[in-house]
Amino acid sequence: MQKILVVEDEPEMSRGLKDILEFEGYQVTTALSGKEGLQCVAREAPDCIILDVMLPDLNGCQVCEQMRRQRINTPIIMLTAKSQDYDKIRGLEVGADDYLTKPFSVGELLARVMALLRRSIGYSQEAEIIRVGGCLVDVQHFTARRGKKEHSLSHYEVELFKLLHANANQPVSRDVILDKVWGTENYPTNRTVDNFIVKLRKKIEEDYRNPKHILTIYGVGYKLSP
Repeated sequence: MQKILVVEDEPEMSRGLKDILEFEGYQVTTALSGKEGLQCVAREAPDCIILDVMLPDLNGCQVCEQMRRQRINTPIIMLTAKSQDYDKIRGLEVGADDYLTKPFSVGELLARVMALLRRSIGYSQEAEIIRVGGCLVDVQHFTARRGKKEHSLSHYEVELFKLLHANANQPVSRDVILDKVWGTENYPTNRTVDNFIVKLRKKIEEDYRNPKHILTIYGVGYKLSP
């Protein structure tokens, strides 16, 4: 039985999410604060985390950042209010894999959870380190290492990198990236692709402002030149 941790400080919302997920057959643990959430991650080793941004102690972005620093690569879905665009961007920057804007439908929540769990299972079956220039990308452990500096990679960053690597030296259009990495059910945009390309460049390129490996093909998309 796959385990899901819900970190949500509103008791009614927390109970509702727990009931929905348990009805679908998941084992669910809940936490009402960021600190409690971190303790649950260490104790329960969940397969997926649903993490609210607005928490009474550590906010969701701080919790996510701490987990990624500890090399905890569990898929994370952030919950944000409609007006919190900054929190969505910040959450993705610190390692969240996806986000949902409140209010959201039960169907959308379950689809996002299942998509991340499928990707997580796929990654665990791989053991591959790929060299890109002076950077070593470990797609099993979600890291990019250049010299002594190591960055954590999110699930979507790894999936994007793998797609570009599978088509090395060939342009991959934004539409193909959106379809293969995010899937149509998540309603991403071209801006989503561009933002994640910037994040990958910052972790892989020696100088992300003048990339030599993750290249823009104007009018088309991107290509990887290992």
